Amino acid sequence: MATPSSFGAAATIDRVGDMACVVGESPLWCARRALWYWVDIAARAIWRFDGATGTARTWQCAEMVACIALDEQGDLIAGMESGIFQLRLDEASQAVAATRLAAPAGSMAGMRFNDGRCDRQGRFWSGTMALDATLPPASGKLYRYSAGAGISAPVVSGLVTQNGLAWSPDGRTMYLSDSHASRQLVWAFDYDTASGTPSGQRVFVDMNGYPGRPDGAAIDVDGCYWTCANDAGQLHRFTPEGKLDRSITLPLAKPSMCSFGGADMTTMLVTSISTGAPAGDLLAGAVLMLDAGVAGMPEQCFGGHA
Repeated sequence: MATPSSFGAAATIDRVGDMACVVGESPLWCARRALWYWVDIAARAIWRFDGATGTARTWQCAEMVACIALDEQGDLIAGMESGIFQLRLDEASQAVAATRLAAPAGSMAGMRFNDGRCDRQGRFWSGTMALDATLPPASGKLYRYSAGAGISAPVVSGLVTQNGLAWSPDGRTMYLSDSHASRQLVWAFDYDTASGTPSGQRVFVDMNGYPGRPDGAAIDVDGCYWTCANDAGQLHRFTPEGKLDRSITLPLAKPSMCSFGGADMTTMLVTSISTGAPAGDLLAGAVLMLDAGVAGMPEQCFGGHA
């Protein structure tokens, strides 16, 4: 355990289980079942944690799974290597029944989906990136998927490492980041909730002026944007005006994504990455839990409201 630096009372940070993810991502709270989910991209694994019993389970996928959302039936919608899938977890085994729902036009060779989640209307959004992150081209694109309309043409192009998708509480502002070291930017867009169309792209936060690269993100009830500062071992909270008003120091170097949950939505789960972590980072790849001191917005189910 460790105590972070923050405004207000210090919170306690606990480790969830003893697993160490290679690339932990996409933490997700299921209020209906009071369970946490997350993925380990490189391990092709989905994790589930029951806080009431302290037990964790894992399921193996046939290909890398990068981001997940819940659908109205309690199954998962996922961005993976070859497209967008519906995943059904077999409770009696580690098997996953995967149904591919859509894929972008053209080849996905050398690419995979990365960060993703649903907007406030239940449309699933995710972006692509190159599998080889050592010399990544700016070939990543952001897509929208709905059951009725299928997968969109690219909505945003020219991304290196797409990340940080989130929506304001009223759904009228969309956030998107590029976490690659050559970018380190978070953008805001005006968002048409009826059509699911972003416009007016503008820099929300230039993370080159702050510790860490902007990775996965979450929104709280005040409309503030929380981003994992990868490589800096921190969480940053930015106001809707883009002003930094809180930083929490974590006991590991590479936090990857944060998400709100729990009965009162004030619990935050933070995944992390062990690949590339500095020597001596004993918690690299761990999953952390803390009290954020503010309630977060619940995630939307695909096709409807949570």
